[in-house]
Amino acid sequence: MNNSDLAPVLIRAVEEADSSERLVDAVQELAAARIEESVPTLIAALGYNNPGAAVAAVDGLIAIGEPAVSPLLELIDDYNYGARAWALRALARIGDVRALDTLLEAAKTDFSLSVRRAAARGLGTLRWHQLPPEKLESVQTQVLEALLLISQDPEWVVRYAAVTSLETLAIAIPAAVNNAATLPDQASRITNQLQQMLNTDVDLGVRTRVKFAQEKIQQQQHQEVFPPKKKLQDTDVEVPHRGGGRR
Repeated sequence: MNNSDLAPVLIRAVEEADSSERLVDAVQELAAARIEESVPTLIAALGYNNPGAAVAAVDGLIAIGEPAVSPLLELIDDYNYGARAWALRALARIGDVRALDTLLEAAKTDFSLSVRRAAARGLGTLRWHQLPPEKLESVQTQVLEALLLISQDPEWVVRYAAVTSLETLAIAIPAAVNNAATLPDQASRITNQLQQMLNTDVDLGVRTRVKFAQEKIQQQQHQEVFPPKKKLQDTDVEVPHRGGGRR
């Protein structure tokens, strides 16, 4: 049975599930199939008030990836908070730049710490290659401004997520932006914020994550300044034959 034949069968199983357990099983099977036609049904499953089904649906949407982004943005339910929270988790994990505005708003203003955390993490996993080069610098600056604000969130898990995204952004900026004049400013703002958090954050877990981020950034900077030497090929060096020297 091909995908075009399988999709209606799996979708109908979700729609006709008559118990919580059967619903979870049906959504799991639908998600595992990774069929693009299943996206609206998976999005609907986010609002069924069934955490098991929602987790499976999120996994399925993430696996489908970019084709799920537009439907998620169009069908996101602002009136059903639970469904909206699950949808934001899916968007954050997919990392498509079309979700940028939604992630920025959620990371800065959502009342749920779990949603803010997911959105903050999503800002660090955006796929920068999807942006046209002329927009890259301004968007990264926008994300940086948001992360600097989010790193002051009252909840430690949100600050922790902000640190992970500051790390990935610090590594992405030198590789993605060609305007050398902007690099020192953006990089220094990240390193300064991380150092401030290391000095002042009240949570040990956050401070530990900051130290790890600083080490990763320093490693990246070291590799850029001192790229690893290429291993010499066997033909590059002539090895004397054993016993071939003068006696």
